[in-house]
Amino acid sequence: MKHSRWSAVGPGLLFAGAAIGGSHLVQSTRAGAGWGFSLLWAVVLILILKYPFFEFAHRYTAATGESLLHGYRRLGAWALVLFMTVAVVSSVINAAAVTLVSASLLGALLGLTWSLPQLSILVLALVALVLAGNRYRTLDRTMKVMISLLGVLTLVGVVVAFAHGPAGDPQAPRPEIWTVAGIAFLLALMGWMPAPLDIAVWSSLWTLAKNRADHRQASVADCRFDFHVGYVVTGVLAIAFVSFGALVMFGTGETFSDSGIAFAGQLTEMYTRTLGEWARWIIATVAFITMFSTTLTVCDGYTRTLVGGWRLLRAGDQWSDTDATAGTPSYLAVLVALMVAAWLIIAVWISGLKTLLDVATIMAFLTAPVVGGLNFVAVSRPPVAVIDRPGRRLNVLAWTGLVFLVGFGLVYVKTNLL
Repeated sequence: MKHSRWSAVGPGLLFAGAAIGGSHLVQSTRAGAGWGFSLLWAVVLILILKYPFFEFAHRYTAATGESLLHGYRRLGAWALVLFMTVAVVSSVINAAAVTLVSASLLGALLGLTWSLPQLSILVLALVALVLAGNRYRTLDRTMKVMISLLGVLTLVGVVVAFAHGPAGDPQAPRPEIWTVAGIAFLLALMGWMPAPLDIAVWSSLWTLAKNRADHRQASVADCRFDFHVGYVVTGVLAIAFVSFGALVMFGTGETFSDSGIAFAGQLTEMYTRTLGEWARWIIATVAFITMFSTTLTVCDGYTRTLVGGWRLLRAGDQWSDTDATAGTPSYLAVLVALMVAAWLIIAVWISGLKTLLDVATIMAFLTAPVVGGLNFVAVSRPPVAVIDRPGRRLNVLAWTGLVFLVGFGLVYVKTNLL
């Protein structure tokens, strides 16, 4: 049984790979560098409150043998249309954001003087080559290695930084968080922490892909175990990145640049300053590959979602989840369209890396109650058997999460948009 549980691990780490990108490398590090440990509560709180809605995706697919997209469709065409509206907008913005971070890290790693749009073309071309081959197992294994390597280096860096003590003044004044700008950053931090809620569907589709690759249907217990492995990894590393920023940069007077390549250089310098010069090229390489892997999972997950949702709207119950498999003509067409749209945003965006990420993450927070509510309803009714539905504690946590997401979203709208 123990072997069976660990053999089920895969989609959960793909989820972690998608999550450990902009939210961890950029936003969590920014939170620590700008506010020290004072925003750690926000990271922990949102990890807890978003937990049920991600768990519901694994639970639904394990209990029914179908994707969460089917669950939306069973609620009515309106529910799937509502989700697809969120997914279409999110896919382009989020793909552009993670591609821009990957391109920045690539430029810093190789010392290239290319423009970010040029570097982004190179990143997207590499992504297309990998995904066109329909290599689920390759993607799965790559993510396991990269997450493990980045996780070990980050945790070692945090331990060393704790041993050395803060590089700056821990009593340095912190920017006020309960201001218009502060609340906007708080939403940006929590919007992608640990990831946008709409990527819960990816976990559902990846679980089905793994079932086909393994020639077996994973149980609810196995799928929840897989999810918990990935979710714990994202949580631990989120706290580690906040701590790293707080210990190495907070109180030093240094701030992160809005330039993508300059930011990537500063991130690498944080590790080098802590671990030593020997770590410079290792962390630069690992950070790029980790972010590149995130770009892979984002492009793959959104493409599967858009293909599957569109086919389900057109074909209804006749649609099969295999239609969203990588390598099919529909998959490739949507993948290319998504990449072109993402690149166009990068090409015309002149405000810089941090601004683009803030737009993507704030939008993720504001749409979270919609997706979370759909997931909650889908997993609480047939075809999910009563025994497989969430229990009382999880239901209470889900309701608490929805209230918080809606309430804090309204606070942002009032303070920033009205």
